[in-house]
Amino acid sequence: MEQWQNVRVWFEKRGRAKYISHLDLMRAMSRAVRRAALPLWYTEGFHPHPYLSFPLPLPLGQEGLREALDLRLEQALPEAEIAARLGAALPEGIRVLCAAEPWAGPGEIKSAAYTIAFACDDQKKTRDKLQAGQLTAKKTGKQGHRKIEKEILLAPLIFSYDLQSLPNGGTQLGCTLAAGSEGNLNPALLCDALGIAAPQITRVQLQKADGSRWE
Repeated sequence: MEQWQNVRVWFEKRGRAKYISHLDLMRAMSRAVRRAALPLWYTEGFHPHPYLSFPLPLPLGQEGLREALDLRLEQALPEAEIAARLGAALPEGIRVLCAAEPWAGPGEIKSAAYTIAFACDDQKKTRDKLQAGQLTAKKTGKQGHRKIEKEILLAPLIFSYDLQSLPNGGTQLGCTLAAGSEGNLNPALLCDALGIAAPQITRVQLQKADGSRWE
């Protein structure tokens, strides 16, 4: 009978931690798991590796309010204990929110909600660009072994948006963008297409096809 435990750790990545690359975040989490003495499950064979994955990595330079890390442990532990032990071993800017049983698989991620704060002298101009539905961006991809750059239309990847004024005189763009294996729009590409300079991008949550929060 299998005794291992699958657990999803929810955490936030804010402040200076947003400049930690995904590879460095993997390393930081691996070290934290070891320091927390969690009984991480390893694959068998000549090159065993730990079961530790991020369902949808956060791009460099962006904050996340509810990011997910999936772990498999060799033995079951109380979820509150997992969260407390791991949280105590993480660097500044990465804070564990909770640990829970995973309910949805990574393939069920269909969108992500973001807030994008930026300085804006002409909010109407930004709104007009979004409403026109003609925004495009250049994206690097692969064709065989060659890297190619192609232009993509962003409108089908923007599910909703809302512009609001901020107390400091700036503007906040709240938006829901395509995310996951079937289609993914990095909000930084959207900002480039809109001509937004130095945006503060925060991923609020991951969502399923019906718009509910992915858990």
